Amino acid sequence: MKKFLLMIILGLFLFSFSKKEDSYTAINQDTKFAESIKRGEEIYIDMCTSCHMTNGEGKLNVYPPLAKSDYLMQKREASIRAIKYGLRGKIVVNGVTYKKMMSRLGLLDDEVADVMNYITNSWGNKNPKMITVEEVKAVSKK
Repeated sequence: MKKFLLMIILGLFLFSFSKKEDSYTAINQDTKFAESIKRGEEIYIDMCTSCHMTNGEGKLNVYPPLAKSDYLMQKREASIRAIKYGLRGKIVVNGVTYKKMMSRLGLLDDEVADVMNYITNSWGNKNPKMITVEEVKAVSKK
């Protein structure tokens, strides 16, 4: 009986450690995501507001909106590519065609990830999956 009780106590003890570790991992990931979004906001203010405005609404028929943007949310890789390498050609955002060129901003991969995390979680956009530096590095110019 004592062995049985001891095994139950030991099992509960070990189980409690695994739950704390899972909780720590989730909290740590959430913190990294929040920090990335904060850094991305600073980059956005410095590099993007002159065209896309502080509210992310852009300028109709000139600079596409990032606020509630179907393109941004549905074309994750293309959006990363545009920030990383610039953009030429037509794109359609929220039913409006934009043809203006976007120059390469000269951002590092970690800065691209941060600004993407910011803009995909601002102005009505919600992206629960963090964009990582590894994901940005994997996007080629094509």
